[in-house]
Amino acid sequence: MALGPRLDLRQSQSLVMTPQLQQAIKLLALSNLEIETFIGDALDANPLLEIGDNAPSPAEPLPDDPDFRRTTLETSPVDQLVSEGRADEDRPLDIDAAALDRDRDTGDWSADSRIQSGEAGPEIDERGAGEPTLAEHLHAQVGPATRDPRTAFIARHLIGQLDEAGYLIAPLRDIAAELGVALAEVEAALALVQTFDPTGVGARSLSECLALQAKEADRYDPCMARLIDNLELLARGEIPRLKRMCGVDDEDFADMLAELRGYDPKPGRRFGSGGGEPVTPDILITPRADGGWNIQLNQATLPRLIVNRSYYVEMRGACDDKAARGWLSDKLADANWLVKALDQRQKTILKVASELVKQQDGFFRHGVSQLRPLTLRTVAEAISMHESTVSRVTSNKYLLCERGTFELKYFFTSGVGGADGEGGASAEAVKAAIKQLIDAEDAKAILSDDALVDLLKARGYDLARRTVAKYREAIGLGSSVQRRRQKALAGGR
Repeated sequence: MALGPRLDLRQSQSLVMTPQLQQAIKLLALSNLEIETFIGDALDANPLLEIGDNAPSPAEPLPDDPDFRRTTLETSPVDQLVSEGRADEDRPLDIDAAALDRDRDTGDWSADSRIQSGEAGPEIDERGAGEPTLAEHLHAQVGPATRDPRTAFIARHLIGQLDEAGYLIAPLRDIAAELGVALAEVEAALALVQTFDPTGVGARSLSECLALQAKEADRYDPCMARLIDNLELLARGEIPRLKRMCGVDDEDFADMLAELRGYDPKPGRRFGSGGGEPVTPDILITPRADGGWNIQLNQATLPRLIVNRSYYVEMRGACDDKAARGWLSDKLADANWLVKALDQRQKTILKVASELVKQQDGFFRHGVSQLRPLTLRTVAEAISMHESTVSRVTSNKYLLCERGTFELKYFFTSGVGGADGEGGASAEAVKAAIKQLIDAEDAKAILSDDALVDLLKARGYDLARRTVAKYREAIGLGSSVQRRRQKALAGGR
């Protein structure tokens, strides 16, 4: 067979994004304070941009310039851009793994969200800056660990689902359904996250966390595996039974316990929580006289950006060089796009916030007991947007209302079974009910988990005993035996 040059036609698929689309996606995920920093950088880079008054100014007539008309971008809404992956009059940009790692959307993946976290985190005013957060530490390891952009995307999403202890609470099937990927891909991404430092991060249970650390220390033999798989026996003090199951003598069992106690049950706690400075709310909610709600962006942290058209005309008239005219046209295009993208960002945030307030109206009127189960898909379908857009809008943003300051992710909670057979209550509402019952219990009549099940069922929550125990532990309340001892000691004082 002769060798020679030839032409072949091949059909392939690749992920393409325009620079403008990347910018629009990033702007959605930024908080108002981050937008302020972003605008400061834009002002330094573009002489046609300047800060305007907060009050809208009357529209200026457009210069009769063909370059100006050509560079004024008539673009689709940001949500449509995100869905379609394009922008009008823009050149496509091939995105490879390195670009995704270098230019990732931190709002969607690095947020330290605890949508379904089983453990209460620190109060908002206790959060501080300084040391890196667990999410930041893990995100820094994604790029070197994989060059597959799809795996990196899923891994970053999983990192965003970890609680502050480093545990993954959300079921993998739910994550796969939310991202629209195969369960096997999510499992592979989780296996990748579980190889990151600190060892044990990404575990779905205490047993899995300890098993990961035992494997890292090369101590995960069959005896240690049986011990880790039966931690409940260790908690109950059934040492002889455990030794028989593990097939070891007293000395070996003591060594295994010493090894186990050396592991960290909450590996994520050694990192910062990403707080210290008071959180500045991005959205302000106030009640109206007619019973509705006023929803507005916090203009105090949202500078108004305008294009200095008169300066453009002046500079355009003084430009004789073709390269200078081209550079000026590019700056005008960038300025117009940025102003339009910021305006669309505000509209999108207000649209999502309005739907959140509508869906969680009971919470704003009556408190956490009326918090409803809510998913990203429910909000996305109600406002005709893509789920990924809603996810970005609700990342790193806080809402201020009469009941305090809350992250927007707080309002998305999983549902639990109701007495009527439907998931009519959120996990946060159930936790609040459990705390209320335990706080009101008599020191001489401590409520067991079975008693809590019956009392909750009377309130409309149909839960299993193990679910009640999980929620009770998540809010830091001990078992009935522990609470009886604590209240006995308190009464003795």
